[in-house]
Amino acid sequence: MAEKIKIDIVSDVVCPWCILGYKRLESAIDELGMQDDIDIQWQPFQLNPNVSPEGVNLHQHLMKKYGMLKIDSDRNRQQLTKLGLQVGYAFNFFEDMKTLNTRDAHVLLAFAKSVEKQTALKLRLFDAYFKEKQDISDRAVLSDLLVDVGIDAESAMAQLDDQDVQQAFDAENAYWRELGVSSVPTFVFNRESAVSGAQPVETLKQILQELAS
Repeated sequence: MAEKIKIDIVSDVVCPWCILGYKRLESAIDELGMQDDIDIQWQPFQLNPNVSPEGVNLHQHLMKKYGMLKIDSDRNRQQLTKLGLQVGYAFNFFEDMKTLNTRDAHVLLAFAKSVEKQTALKLRLFDAYFKEKQDISDRAVLSDLLVDVGIDAESAMAQLDDQDVQQAFDAENAYWRELGVSSVPTFVFNRESAVSGAQPVETLKQILQELAS
């Protein structure tokens, strides 16, 4: 192909369906042998932008936001765990898990794009939250995660208190919502077409093959 297929993945790092959807996309790309033909960029979406700094118990949050009973929440976790294992991702849900404010994480992901480490940081954030029980709203934790993927933590963390950077983030976040993105993950192909949700591998393979031809 003369040009790579550009895929914008609009997502949040506390969204289990987002990592599940990415792993399915990764499987589709690998099965087609298209690793060198794809350009992935991660775009921001805050599921819960008004969550307090200390976070909110995830069970309680789901009950308040969706009217979901704890038994339903537990079943949802069991389903996600099963689906995750199918694509080689081991969720580690726990009773006191919290939903967190992810603004800082998204700002750092924008910086990571400028040093070509965005996917590495995104996956590190997913693992820290879903596998390692880490608080990815804590700036000390975020600094350590930056180091883990080879990003200069001092330069990156300085972005969090830069007013221009914050305004740029707000504009980018608003851009995707104004385009009509209301749920995550949303996969946008070449800024021309999009699908929402953690699509099956075969569906994603079909989309990629059509775009390649």
